[in-house]
Amino acid sequence: MNQYPIMKIKNLSVEYAKGKPAVKNINAEIMNHTVTAIIGPSGCGKSTLLRAMNRIHELYDNINVTGEILLDEENIFRKSPIIVRRKIGMVFQRPNPFPNMSIYENVLSGYTLNGIKLKKSTKNEIVQTNLESVGLWDEVKESLQKKGTFLSGGQQQRLCIARALALRPQVLLMDEPTSALDPIATKKIEELILQLKNRVTIVVVTHNMQQATRLADSSMFMYLGELIEYLPTYELFNNPKNKKTQDYISGNFS
Repeated sequence: MNQYPIMKIKNLSVEYAKGKPAVKNINAEIMNHTVTAIIGPSGCGKSTLLRAMNRIHELYDNINVTGEILLDEENIFRKSPIIVRRKIGMVFQRPNPFPNMSIYENVLSGYTLNGIKLKKSTKNEIVQTNLESVGLWDEVKESLQKKGTFLSGGQQQRLCIARALALRPQVLLMDEPTSALDPIATKKIEELILQLKNRVTIVVVTHNMQQATRLADSSMFMYLGELIEYLPTYELFNNPKNKKTQDYISGNFS
């Protein structure tokens, strides 16, 4: 597979309050069809960086962003946020299927909410293909008209991943996607992530360092809003260049 940087982050800073950046001057390139983990202590800017990648932070007031994020060499801040979020999907920490929608409607919700009309046969194909891709089809094919909230936590999270994949994004962002799940459901999601990187580039925020080593081709270590180190995962965990990274990984961090 031809590897190239699908996403380039250039001098990115995000401020929630004037003069108090949550993310400071980030520069990084994310390779296509890889899993990239973002690790670091609570409050270090991991989720802020992730949310900037599909402009979801703009749903909140008074947030100031400077710098660029390029997707296939095009600056996402010069495009409609709706278009950006179709190309860069998002899965959140807690499973959040739309409670008033059936499983079937949840998978198609990206099209419905964007006013995109589809033939019934196309809808059926999108639902089946994406539920199959997350290993959920055989579990729910007889229950497609039931509410998504009737599923277990792990199934709900896989439904949310299917919903994000249905719009055929180039990049899928995942903000601690297993932290609300039990170990069995977590294992299924991790196996799914490894399969999906053949289809989509994945960036995952995780507080679980073992998870980063299991999943990620490359890992970023963030501290106090800054990107301290960004290396192939094996190298970051076994031969970090920066003492802060070393201290965090070894548990000597204060």
